[in-house]
Amino acid sequence: MADQRKDGFLTYSYLLLYIALSSGQIFFNKWVLSSKEINFPYPLALTLLHMVFSSVLCFVLTKILKVMKVEEGMTTEIYVTSVVPIGAMFAMTLWLGNTAYLYISVSFAQMLKAIMPVAVFILGVAAGLEVMSCRMLVIMSVISFGVLVASYGEIHINWIGVIYQMGGVVGEALRLIFMEIFVKRKGLKLNPISVMYYVSPCSALCLFIPWIFLEKTKMEEHGPWNFPPTVLILNCLCTFALNLSVFLVITHTSALTIRVAGVVKDWVVVLLSAVLFADTKLTVINLFGYAIAIAGVAAYNNHKLKKEATRDTSNDTELPESSYGQNSRISNSVHTSHR
Repeated sequence: MADQRKDGFLTYSYLLLYIALSSGQIFFNKWVLSSKEINFPYPLALTLLHMVFSSVLCFVLTKILKVMKVEEGMTTEIYVTSVVPIGAMFAMTLWLGNTAYLYISVSFAQMLKAIMPVAVFILGVAAGLEVMSCRMLVIMSVISFGVLVASYGEIHINWIGVIYQMGGVVGEALRLIFMEIFVKRKGLKLNPISVMYYVSPCSALCLFIPWIFLEKTKMEEHGPWNFPPTVLILNCLCTFALNLSVFLVITHTSALTIRVAGVVKDWVVVLLSAVLFADTKLTVINLFGYAIAIAGVAAYNNHKLKKEATRDTSNDTELPESSYGQNSRISNSVHTSHR
């Protein structure tokens, strides 16, 4: 009984930590980028800094301190054909998503993210990973309708910000598709630390090249910054801590738990943003549309988890019990909540 209480306490602690870090990171990024706050209007540079910091810290933790383990089995062929596309899409997602915060409110950006399952499903059908069905068509229609209603209720809509955010959604959808192909067709299952170790340097390189052409000159022209560098270091630490919290939640619970926690986090972000930021004005139409979209997202998650459970059951008849189930959960859920 005492062990069960301890496990339950740890599980809820990890979930609260994940929700707090995930929500906090979104607000932190907005705070750093906002012209009314820190005023560091360089989302590409900020994202690049996150990836460089993550790369260095992963290397230190796994190769120097050896407190974490990197899964074996990575080859040059797998890295080039799988990790590079995933890293490129991850970089695109974070860059465009952070850029959107310069133009639209946090709450509206979060509402637009609800369209993610639609993008994933459409691209999944195109890649042969999903099958079109009446049920999925209804679910996709519900999500799309909810996002449209939420957008209709937005008071200060900025179409540049919407385009950036939707570009980030497409990038994330492509990344998830590549992840599924990576797991299914390459047969390599990596825990989140391993994924961070391999993907972060690739993402950093993909961000460094456009940064040279798009932001480097502007940053040099600005001259020295009038805020302490510790702010950016703390921002990077929060990003890394968020990824570790995802690792803790997944290893101690399941894919269902992390997705339910993600929905809770989304609502926390939407409601808190109205309190923390002056540019956020929530309307009844906003919230009604978002509620419809979230209902569709919940139905989508339920459908996907049933498929995953069926696949895991069939695989368990062929594989020994060992750590397959844990790796499968991690592979299906890794990096779902970086932003």
